[in-house]
Amino acid sequence: MDPISLEDLALLDVLQRIDQGHAPGHHSRALSERLVEAALAEAGEDGALILTDAGVERCKSLRHRVAADAEAAQVLKEREEAGQEAESP
Repeated sequence: MDPISLEDLALLDVLQRIDQGHAPGHHSRALSERLVEAALAEAGEDGALILTDAGVERCKSLRHRVAADAEAAQVLKEREEAGQEAESP
């Protein structure tokens, strides 16, 4: 499995910011517009973005992916270290 892409990490960052009630960064304006077009977020009554149900699920999915990647990296590191110890006299 390939590690999570930078685009997905950026998406996760924006989704988490919206979920926490923070406005996405000014550099994320185009991404914010795409989120609305993709029905992952919508403008609330005060104009602030809020996640739709689909946005919440996508955010959860990306969080799980990041956690799985971190766990896989740890397992690989432990295997590598175990292999090096086995090779040492």
